[in-house]
Amino acid sequence: MLSTLTFLGTGTSMGVPTLGCPCAVCRSAVAPDGDPRNRRTRPSIRLDFNHHTVLIDTGPDFHAQAIRENLTHVDAVFYTHGHADHILGMDDLRPLSFLLPAPLPLYADDATATILERIFSYTFNPARYSTSARVELHRIPDTPGAAVDLFGAHFQRIPVRHGKLLITGYRFGNAAYLTDTSEIPEESLPLLQNLDLLILDALRREPHPTHSNLENSIRLVELLKPRRALFTHMSHDLDHAPIEAILPPHIRLAYDGLKVEFEIAP
Repeated sequence: MLSTLTFLGTGTSMGVPTLGCPCAVCRSAVAPDGDPRNRRTRPSIRLDFNHHTVLIDTGPDFHAQAIRENLTHVDAVFYTHGHADHILGMDDLRPLSFLLPAPLPLYADDATATILERIFSYTFNPARYSTSARVELHRIPDTPGAAVDLFGAHFQRIPVRHGKLLITGYRFGNAAYLTDTSEIPEESLPLLQNLDLLILDALRREPHPTHSNLENSIRLVELLKPRRALFTHMSHDLDHAPIEAILPPHIRLAYDGLKVEFEIAP
């Protein structure tokens, strides 16, 4: 079963251009003669398959991303972790949830679900407003490989390290999405074999305590050997065209609005 994956956002937590920054990449992101691929909103993806739409993360730019991509329907949302750049757009799901016959299912590990319940307490409170998002939160077990079957596809939890935190990546069919990854634990490596498409954090050139940098992400691609790889969650340290020019042909930089196809289920 074929799926279309759309990058709603490919930027880091501060976005590109970064507020107050005069660097060449930030200028390029908005200049008329610049490279629009350097314009990076906060990271998330959209999956369209079998007449359904599934999101992974809803960051603070979700409203604008949804308008840009003409996103008018969502059937489920998976969350990777509870940081602001991945969850703060949850409230923008409200009008989309009103269109569904049942509450919109949200899936997250226990730590992320607890943060969602705290930050959006007005949504999950039994005495909720009638105009709050109609959502239902489902906790994914913390065990590696725990899975959710939705609409004919298999979404598998892939634990990854984000600095000191253990957060959730996802494998779905022949693709995997690992954002905010500083390290892939040994027990997760078998879950990432035989991939057609690997999407991986590549924050910047220099090492970072909580994210993979460009060199390490290339090393991880060489280790896991997917047929193709796309890097995301990138800062203004990475200028799209010059960086792509030095990458192997099977590794590319993602950009906001990029669409790719892959098999999400047999």
